[in-house]
Amino acid sequence: MLSQKNIAVIGLGYVGLPLAIEFGKKYKVLGFDIDKNRISELNSGIDRTKEADMGVMLFAMNLFKNSKNKGLRFSCQTEDLESYNVYIVTVPTPINQFKKPDLTSLLRASEMIGKVLKKGDIVIYESTVYPGCTEEDCVPVLEKYSQLKFNQDFFCGYSPERINPGDRVNTLTKIKKVTSGSTPAIAKQVDELYQSIITAGTHLAPSIKVAEASKAIENAQRDINISFVNELALIFDRMGIDTNDVIEAAGTKWNFLKYKPGLVGGHCIGVDPYYLAHKAESLGYHPQVILSGRRVNDTMGMFVANKVVKLLIAKNHIISKSNVLILGITFKENCPDIRNSKIIDVVHELKQFHVVVDVYDPHADKQEVKKDFNINLLNSIKKKYSAVVLAVAHKEFLNLDIASLTSSSSSVIFDIKSFLNRSIVDSRL
Repeated sequence: MLSQKNIAVIGLGYVGLPLAIEFGKKYKVLGFDIDKNRISELNSGIDRTKEADMGVMLFAMNLFKNSKNKGLRFSCQTEDLESYNVYIVTVPTPINQFKKPDLTSLLRASEMIGKVLKKGDIVIYESTVYPGCTEEDCVPVLEKYSQLKFNQDFFCGYSPERINPGDRVNTLTKIKKVTSGSTPAIAKQVDELYQSIITAGTHLAPSIKVAEASKAIENAQRDINISFVNELALIFDRMGIDTNDVIEAAGTKWNFLKYKPGLVGGHCIGVDPYYLAHKAESLGYHPQVILSGRRVNDTMGMFVANKVVKLLIAKNHIISKSNVLILGITFKENCPDIRNSKIIDVVHELKQFHVVVDVYDPHADKQEVKKDFNINLLNSIKKKYSAVVLAVAHKEFLNLDIASLTSSSSSVIFDIKSFLNRSIVDSRL
């Protein structure tokens, strides 16, 4: 049992920063990130993810200056990790171009921790992985670089993150937390640690693998449900039926789940099913339902682009060199997160038709969009367009006069999110 828990949170993105802040109110916490610019911004009170409660963050930082046992500080220097005994890993775990798990950041973080690991220390992983990854992939790295023995000299836990970017209601402390540990005693310590900050309570899973699997299926389930309504959208489009009207009608039954069609991106729903599928395939089972759902959802960007082009043709527009405005590039509304945004699929497909595409998003970081997607976001909307595509339901777009952005009465307005006043929309997803 650790008498004094000094916590280092590795990775200060959408998951790690809120966690470090919350723990910093009660424990001595180091928020660590290899990005020097990120650390510099945080030390200056700037959070580009807009997930942090800045007042609480500054309180926790001031607490560190005035107390030896509590408070939060930030660093990118690996030697600063040495004085901590609980390491929480919240680095990204994306997929690569072949849609296979990319554990690069996870294993590098494990190597870094292994070099400072001491007897009695606990390493807790929050990054999304496939069942078995913590013990089969991360632990060997920790053992190699620490020269310590797992479950004898050091221990591990897994507590999957459940952060919902942009959600100001279901925040970190208000979402029940799944916890686990590599021994019953460590599992209890990990659970008690999270109980100290999570007001919604915790659920202690019987093993690390169970906790890992719970995270994978949370998002795989949503992905499959959305893929079903997306497939319905493809079918009903051929029938000339509005999918949202059908869902509203079916939703009058008490046990119907009202999922909506859309572009499935982000760091979880569009990624986690591939982690589960990867593990299944390594065991000799080819998952049918999970991957079929992924295939449907991955086609929706192409469908949207082709639908917009068909609508333009129906209104006698010349497609080549037509101007199209995309409203929104982030993967969801009212947040700056562009990770795995599927709107880029719409942009790429439209460009295949030699359409001139502009993108406007008041939430996205222009430099990040340029780096990741090679798109120059508009600072403001000054042109008129043959088609306007509402891709993200940012609250700011409700105040836009969409009709004033069109070049003529025959321009097309396509609403992916069923967000705009229906009277001005030509078609919805």
